[in-house]
Amino acid sequence: MGSGFGGFGDPGGRRRAVKRFDDQAGPRPPLLTLRATPDNPLPPGGAVVAVGTRDDCTLRAAKWMPAGRTCRGTVTLLQGRAEFIEKSYETVGDLLARGFAVVAFDWRGQGESDRRVDDPHKGHVARFDDYRLDLLAVAETILVPQMPGPHLCLAHSMGGCIALTGALDGWLPFQRLVTVAPMLSIRMIRAPAAASLLARSLHRLGFGGRSIPFGKPVSIATKPFAGNRLSRDPARYARNAAAARQVGAGAVGDPTIAWLAEAFRAMARLRDPRAAAGIALPTLIVAAGADPVCGTAVTERFAARMRAGHLVVLPDARHEILSERDPIRQDFWAAFDAFMPGTALPTHAEVGRHAAPVPL
Repeated sequence: MGSGFGGFGDPGGRRRAVKRFDDQAGPRPPLLTLRATPDNPLPPGGAVVAVGTRDDCTLRAAKWMPAGRTCRGTVTLLQGRAEFIEKSYETVGDLLARGFAVVAFDWRGQGESDRRVDDPHKGHVARFDDYRLDLLAVAETILVPQMPGPHLCLAHSMGGCIALTGALDGWLPFQRLVTVAPMLSIRMIRAPAAASLLARSLHRLGFGGRSIPFGKPVSIATKPFAGNRLSRDPARYARNAAAARQVGAGAVGDPTIAWLAEAFRAMARLRDPRAAAGIALPTLIVAAGADPVCGTAVTERFAARMRAGHLVVLPDARHEILSERDPIRQDFWAAFDAFMPGTALPTHAEVGRHAAPVPL
């Protein structure tokens, strides 16, 4: 197995100190809590679950069952970096309305899951393979024993990077994958080769737990709407900002050096021309044509090499397609619905004028 995600090993043999919210100075909300606001109501029928990983992290997870008697399967949401369960309520509601059960959870180092560094505002992970431990724990604790199949995945940004690596290595516990604006490159970094070398060097020297140079503890979701990289929809942007303020330190700020070094390592592995061809899992990639966070051109090249992959580009969308304006979201859900088991891929007419299917 390659470095980064590859090779599971036994991380429990070298456990590190875990920092939970109740270990931090000042008042912290209970772990098993889901918050809501008038503009961001809690989807009905949910239950919050604490999930323990093999290396002694506690993750916050939640599960929902659809209201009807029948269930089409379970969709597990894989967050992007710095996201949290509350941000996905609208998506959870859309999936429930389609007859799916839903599982969502916070990766370690964000939301209300455990931390490995003293400052809970830092977005930190020592190595990306730790995210595999998180997903495995959710699968063993919730998905397999409690949730109906088939098991499907909807992954965003960093979650897409993790999912595609799991599909490549054969450990992803899903039968189909939809990934939205997957993190295969980071456009915000002007000199990625130099930044990667610096991050890896500092990580090896023991500075991995420190914030990236000029990093700040402020969540990107709370920054002003004007000039934002995430969405063109002011109402949804304001809703997500209010949710981020409500979860406090759960909406982490800029990442640590270790996170950045590991992200570069994972992305480089997936950009190897042999990687995409090695993924056999049926996969739909929905890319944002106006994405200032992750490079859409890199995503297009990746998808073109996949054996079981399909790509739809939504030209007007920014990075967070599921927090975009209604026409863009409608085009996304048209593509999602058509990709579900037993249906064909969408045509250009079916997904609307905003979507541009890319033939593979």
